[in-house]
Amino acid sequence: MTNECRLTLHSNKLASFLLAILSVRSGDRQCQAKSDLSDLAPPPPAGWASSVSMTLAQLKYVSLGVLVLQTTSLVLTMRYSRTLQDEGPRYLASSAVVSAELLKILACTLLVFKEHSYSVRALNRVLAEEIFNKPMETLKLAIPSGIYTLQNNLLYVALSHLDAATYQVTYQLKILTTALFSVSMLGRRLGVYQWLSLLILMAGVALVQWPSEFPAIPEQKELSAGSQLVGVVAVLVACCSSGFAGVYFEKILKETKQSVWVRNIQLGLFGLVFGLMGVFVYDGERVRESGMFQGYNRITWMVVALQALGGLVIAAVIKYADNILKGFATSLSIILSTLISYFWLQDFDPTSIFFLGAVLVIVATFLYGYEAKPSPNPSRA
Repeated sequence: MTNECRLTLHSNKLASFLLAILSVRSGDRQCQAKSDLSDLAPPPPAGWASSVSMTLAQLKYVSLGVLVLQTTSLVLTMRYSRTLQDEGPRYLASSAVVSAELLKILACTLLVFKEHSYSVRALNRVLAEEIFNKPMETLKLAIPSGIYTLQNNLLYVALSHLDAATYQVTYQLKILTTALFSVSMLGRRLGVYQWLSLLILMAGVALVQWPSEFPAIPEQKELSAGSQLVGVVAVLVACCSSGFAGVYFEKILKETKQSVWVRNIQLGLFGLVFGLMGVFVYDGERVRESGMFQGYNRITWMVVALQALGGLVIAAVIKYADNILKGFATSLSIILSTLISYFWLQDFDPTSIFFLGAVLVIVATFLYGYEAKPSPNPSRA
């Protein structure tokens, strides 16, 4: 070791740090500064790794609880609000969609505000640069936003004609539509387990929709069959729109470096415009008669909050939950929806065929999230 090297090593800690980097890059192993570098970064305390792993495990189960709670509560409260017998007019589904978009825009704006250290000037600059000064980038989100608005309205239609359990199981077809759009639009390749799970999923949903016994009165039988058909069609269209819009939105996020919260503000702005158009086209007369917020109560506002903030909550916690845990959350949500729909809402009479279909859907959900051992040429969604 040369005298110059020794002088440099003992001059100060900053010099030793720089010299260590240079020695590694040049391959010169004569100048070792391990002792000095250890002073710069003291070792973590004992038990630190185990405490971190315990914290991550706790976050996983918290994520599981949040996913189950959000998914189940949204479906059940939406179904309850659409079947609740109350005095006065029932709230407009189109109005609830607009209210949810407004709440989502507000929440995302607050998150961007927090990201920029609660600076109003920084918030205004970001919104101006990313939304108003880039009109073409903003216009790209008009397509998924319009589809999401359609989907949100369809969910109200579906839960007005289907019980919560049937809706929950049937809506899992969005896994199929998302997978197919991912293959066609993003060029992804599905593995054997994924294709097998999609086949099982289709079989399970078909069994859930298997015709059951209707009331003996012909009028009631015709009404029940027609009502259920409307609900099923609404769910199927919602699954297709969910799959396409989700993959399209993912493609846009990968092509740009914008914050996901800014993107959600853009989606919300277009959704607000499309939602207001739907209000005045389909419910304009009722709005003129009784107002836009007619029939609103605590349950309605709860539905609006769950629909607006639910997706944001999931986006915040999903990074802590792996695919198996997400499948477990979906399964628990289906089971809870079935039990509550049967015992509390009393609008669902399960059959053995329904249970068989529900089990197949749960198995397909787990199987789709199964990660096989890596192969020389792995391909999975």
